[in-house]
Amino acid sequence: MLSPTLIASLEKLPEKLQQEVLHYAEFLAANYAQSNPPTPTPKRRQAGTMQGMFEMSDDFDAPLDVLNTVTLADHPMTTKRSR
Repeated sequence: MLSPTLIASLEKLPEKLQQEVLHYAEFLAANYAQSNPPTPTPKRRQAGTMQGMFEMSDDFDAPLDVLNTVTLADHPMTTKRSR
C-alpha cells in the first residue's frame, strides 16, 4: 500500500513543506469530489418500442438494377491512361 511510503516521505520533509502537502491533498480531495459526481446507471433498452413505425418494401433484398450497368472497365481508375 502507498500510505506507509507516503508517510515516511512526509516525515523527511520540513514542517512547512508538510503543511503545504496537506493543503494540496485537501485541495485535490475537494476538487475531486466536485468534478466527479457519481454517474447514473444507463437505462436498459427495451426491444420492440418502434414496432409498426416503419414499413419495409417487399423487394428490399432484391438486387439493384443500377449496379448491373456499372462495370470496372467504366471506372476511371481502372482505365489505362495515355502518357
